[in-house]
Amino acid sequence: MAASRQAIKGRIASVGSTKKITNAMQMVASAKLAKTRTNMEKNREYANGLQEVLAMVLARADQGSRLLKDDQSKPSFLFVITSDMGLCGGYNANVLKTLENQLRDTDYIVMVGSHGASWAKSRNIHLHETFIDLNEDDAYLQLSNCIDEALKLYDTHQIGSIKVLYTRYVNTLTFEPELETLLPPPEPKHEGEKKVRAETIFEPEKSVMLASLIPMIAKSVLYSKYMESKTSEQASRRMAMENATDNAEELLDKLNLEYNRVRQSAITQEITEIVGGANALK
Repeated sequence: MAASRQAIKGRIASVGSTKKITNAMQMVASAKLAKTRTNMEKNREYANGLQEVLAMVLARADQGSRLLKDDQSKPSFLFVITSDMGLCGGYNANVLKTLENQLRDTDYIVMVGSHGASWAKSRNIHLHETFIDLNEDDAYLQLSNCIDEALKLYDTHQIGSIKVLYTRYVNTLTFEPELETLLPPPEPKHEGEKKVRAETIFEPEKSVMLASLIPMIAKSVLYSKYMESKTSEQASRRMAMENATDNAEELLDKLNLEYNRVRQSAITQEITEIVGGANALK
C-alpha cells in the first residue's frame, strides 16, 4: 500500500512539472503569436495591394506572354514552409501530407524548416535547397535570392510554375495548408477586377511593367505566405500547449483523487488493525 502511494505521489510530481512546462510554453507562444500576427497582417495588406495592381495590368496584358503560361508538363519550383521547432500539434503533419499528395519526382523542392527537411531525408526525397533556423530579420532576402533562381529557370523554360505550400491563417483556432501558385500569376478572382477603364495608360508599356512587376510581387507574396505560416505555427503551438495543460490538470485531479483514496484506505486499515489488537488484549 505504501509503495502504491509513493508511486502515485511520484506521478503527481511528474505531471505537475509537465504542466508547468506546457503552461510556460503556452504563454510564450501567445506572446509570439501576437507579435507575428501583427507583422503578418501588415505584410499581407501590402502583398494584397500589389496583387490588385497586377490584376489591373493582367486585364489588359498580352495573354500570350510567357509570364502568364503554366506549362504543367514541366517541373514545378515548390517552396514548402514547415517549422524548426516541434510541439505545434498537427501543423507540420498537415503540410507534409499535402506535399505528399502533390509531389512529383522532377519538382524542385525548397524546404523551409528542419521538420520538413527531416521528413524528406527519411523518404530519400532530393531537396533543391534547405533553410533551417531561418532568421526572421533576413528571411525576405534569403527567400528573394532563392526565387531569383526560380525565375531564371522559369525564363529558360526549365520549369512550368513557381508555387508555395504554406499554412493559411484564418484565426487563432483555424489554420489549414494551402498550395498557391506564384507564377504564372492567378487570374483575378472577381469579375470587377478584370475590367479596366478604357482610358488607362501604362507607363512603361504593359510588357515591361509585367516583367518587373511579377518578380517583385512573387517575392512579396512568398514572404507574406512565410509570415502567415509562422503565425499559424505559433497559433497551433499555443493551442497544443493549452490542450496539454488542460489534460495535465485533469490528470492531476484524477491522481490526487486516487492518492486520497489509497491514503484513506490505508488509514482505515490501520484503525481496523489497532481496534482488532485492542480487542485481542481484552
